Amino acid sequence: MSIINMINTNHLLKVASAWISIVYVICFVGVALVPGMRPGFMRYGLHMGIDMGRNILTLGTFISGLVIWNVIALLSVWLFVVLFNKIK
Repeated sequence: MSIINMINTNHLLKVASAWISIVYVICFVGVALVPGMRPGFMRYGLHMGIDMGRNILTLGTFISGLVIWNVIALLSVWLFVVLFNKIK
């Protein structure tokens, strides 16, 4: 496989981390400013109608959620890169 066809893993992981961080901040702020957004998203975005309880929006939940979603995104992108580079 030529070097041109391989994905630059480090660059893609940085881009994915930046992307998920931006999306997470927008989501967190959206739920903070419009609390009714979350049940609507659950119903129409995830096709679920469940009672999620109350919103818990603190600096701690913001940071922990940001870390968790970055780990999930980076693992997902890493798996994509591995598969992309291995499958012919």
